[in-house]
Amino acid sequence: MKVMKIIKESISIGLGILAAGFGLKGFLLSSHFIDGGVTGVSMLVADISAIPISLLIFLINVPFLWLGYKKLGLWFAIKSTIAIGLLSVSLVVINFPDVTHDKLLTAVFGGVFIGTGSGLAMRGGAVLDGTEIAAVLISKRTQLLKVSDFILLLNVVIFGLAAFLLGVEPAMYSILTYMAAAKMIDFILNGIEQYSGITVVSTHSEAIRRAITLTLGRGVTIYQGKSGYGKDGHVNDPRDIIFTVATRLEIPSLKQTILRIDPKAFIVQQSVDDTTGGLLKRKGLH
Repeated sequence: MKVMKIIKESISIGLGILAAGFGLKGFLLSSHFIDGGVTGVSMLVADISAIPISLLIFLINVPFLWLGYKKLGLWFAIKSTIAIGLLSVSLVVINFPDVTHDKLLTAVFGGVFIGTGSGLAMRGGAVLDGTEIAAVLISKRTQLLKVSDFILLLNVVIFGLAAFLLGVEPAMYSILTYMAAAKMIDFILNGIEQYSGITVVSTHSEAIRRAITLTLGRGVTIYQGKSGYGKDGHVNDPRDIIFTVATRLEIPSLKQTILRIDPKAFIVQQSVDDTTGGLLKRKGLH
């Protein structure tokens, strides 16, 4: 079982390296567009110096790999070092075709392939860009910055430098590249079945629970609460509160079912970044 896991992770990381290398060499480098993070810094330095980007990508990531080893473990650091090293080698060894010189296509599809590569590497338990390591560690040390906030601030600085050194137009296309890459990473990691949490407060909680579990085939969690001053005017009236998790494709059907039972039901929907365990898939109904 462990061998199969290692094989799957290795395949995922390998495909990620090829996708990221294709995005860099097949689209971005010839047009002098950059991505965000350490990769973007490497591309920016390579554009204004004679240092090869293949060398820069590895060297600039070394401090982040050391942080990853100290804080996230040896195995993570080994996989990430190998992945970043192979990405650098692939840029030298593999003759990726220069696909297009259309600026819009270059920005969008360069970002798509780089994002796909980063997402596949993450699925394999490694990173191709050390920015994520630094962001996670900084967010743990301070309550002022979340991971996304740190990455955003870093990229604002990078794209600001790009506008100064490369020109405003390449910097704007580079931002488009970064946005495409970020969307692809999110899609690879979360997929089309991105989950949402649904909290339902209703006086018909038992009927709603039965509809969700028996008709829709989803698991629920029930906890007790008291009403404040709501539409029914009752204060401190005890009632069951239902919580369930569903994919965004299932949300419309779920809401219709709840509101059909109780048109006055209070429904709160929030995005869920990750889920583990529990009844996430529909169970078989007979």
